Amino acid sequence: MSIVVTDPPRTDPALAAAFAEYGVATVHEAQGRTGLLDPALRPIYKGARIAGNAVTVSMAPADNWMLHVAVEQCRPGDVLVAAPTSPSSAGYFGELLATALASRGVRGLIIDAGCRDVAELEKMGFPVWSRHVSAFGTVKETLGDVNVGIVCGGQRIDAGDVVLADDDGVVVVPRLRAEQVLEASRQREEKEAVSRERYAKGELSLDVSSMREKLAAKGLRYVSHEGDA
Repeated sequence: MSIVVTDPPRTDPALAAAFAEYGVATVHEAQGRTGLLDPALRPIYKGARIAGNAVTVSMAPADNWMLHVAVEQCRPGDVLVAAPTSPSSAGYFGELLATALASRGVRGLIIDAGCRDVAELEKMGFPVWSRHVSAFGTVKETLGDVNVGIVCGGQRIDAGDVVLADDDGVVVVPRLRAEQVLEASRQREEKEAVSRERYAKGELSLDVSSMREKLAAKGLRYVSHEGDA
């Protein structure tokens, strides 16, 4: 049976949007180096950064019917996240679907498959992170699911989880951990700002991050010439 969940639990939109202040790398580290999607999912153009509630789509190989179904379930600030049930490089998504999503305030698409019309998508400013860029067309024959748990880029993503994407990739933050991870991201950013200032003044990371004692404990020695070792 295929289903569309019309009102799944969601992260508070303001909380989800606040993640856009931080980079994917920062959030990934802040939540214990977890949640990072396969780095093969790349942005179709540089410079975009989005964060929002995930609307999830499970779809058949080379069949984009459920993407059309999912549009109706999207709200302003959402991020559409889609994955086929088996690997597919077909071009599921292009300018027309992007126009429909943009009219509903959707911030972008994460798709573990193919995307096309990339020049048009860049021109209209609709960001996509995809595994493939492919002109290969799709059909509309097989049902799937909307707003159920899916695996996209090797990570479990549920509807209402926070998805953050930028030039470094895509990271998912589970809905129930969103507030905690956002605070950890703030703290990490503040710490990095202090380190950045010290580096700019010429201090070494070895001293800023107190690495010397650990390096010595691991057996690192400094000698004047290689032959002195």
